[in-house]
Amino acid sequence: MLFSFKLLAASASLLSLSQASPQGGFFSQSSAVAVASSTAKVSASTVSLAAAATGTTACNNSPDLCNRNYNNITHMGAHDSAFLRDSSTGFTESGNQYYNATVALSAGIRLLQAQVHLNDGVLELCHTSCALLDGGSLATFLTAIKTWMDANPNEVVTLLLVNSDDQTAATFGSVFNSTGISSYGYTPSSTDGPVATWPTLQTLITANTRLVTFIASITYDSSYPSLLPEFSFVFETAYGQTFPDFNCTIDRPTGLASSTAAISAGYMGLVNHFADTNTLISTPDITNLPTTNSPATNTSGSLGTEGQQCTSEWAKKPTFILVDYFNVGPAVETADNLNGITAVGRTSVSTAELTQSSGAGIGKGVSWAVLLGMGVVAVVNIVVL
Repeated sequence: MLFSFKLLAASASLLSLSQASPQGGFFSQSSAVAVASSTAKVSASTVSLAAAATGTTACNNSPDLCNRNYNNITHMGAHDSAFLRDSSTGFTESGNQYYNATVALSAGIRLLQAQVHLNDGVLELCHTSCALLDGGSLATFLTAIKTWMDANPNEVVTLLLVNSDDQTAATFGSVFNSTGISSYGYTPSSTDGPVATWPTLQTLITANTRLVTFIASITYDSSYPSLLPEFSFVFETAYGQTFPDFNCTIDRPTGLASSTAAISAGYMGLVNHFADTNTLISTPDITNLPTTNSPATNTSGSLGTEGQQCTSEWAKKPTFILVDYFNVGPAVETADNLNGITAVGRTSVSTAELTQSSGAGIGKGVSWAVLLGMGVVAVVNIVVL
């Protein structure tokens, strides 16, 4: 999920390159969304674990999920959700999604992961460097998500942000507050360790605390109680893997002995299921993508197979799964199978891969070849995740 540099020496001149203009992350493809009137924020202390029956009302695209606990549901996620591989970015090889985050939400994705960097004093969604691929500001990203949540009041959304430049919770919190999305923030009963039983989706919806936010590498700040340190609650499998070598072994946090020990302690499991090429500069593996994202449970390297494998090894289904190019598969079908539901109310998105019509580049006007040719980046092996 994070960017793994097996050996990367980047000179300061990289940051002085003409920066690719923000490609808008997911905003370039967003359709207009009607904004519903927001309700008053309900304190997390009023959120109980009980929930009333909901009949045919769908929560996260299924009535069957309303009365399930948040940590007893598999939430399918878009890895690097702001970094697009489409016409707006010249079909950059460093893009991890064909469709933007609000399209992803409408298609059933309920976990959005993104990398955050500090660029000229502003929190930006940048892929390794803002000179390489800039997905726009965190504020714009959050504003669009809030607009979607305003218009979809029965949906619970999870954010996972990578704190690439070790910024404080206050720095993030100011952006969450300024965009108004903090009004949806949920604060669990424990903020310094795993929680065995999370509220049901219906409880979160009724209380209008429908946004769960995890931030990697951050120190908890009670002034911003809904911004949660990821590894106090979640463990992850390894990232940067090559097809078909996925596994369910815990990779982070390092202090936990095993995946089963983490599950027993109340941690929620996150499966990183996206493959990279094993080349000088590792980029998302497009060649094996149809199999990587397949819901098939009898195929080596498929999403369905790993979902089933982790469920068997952990004696509990994964709470989160991250994939590249969520529409292929489609990936969300694996989550539906693990949750045992038939989804309703989703926007149909093509499962085809998008292809470029002409030219190729790693970013708008900036490519790995150009950077290498200029001697800006010395590389033995770079994993672009």
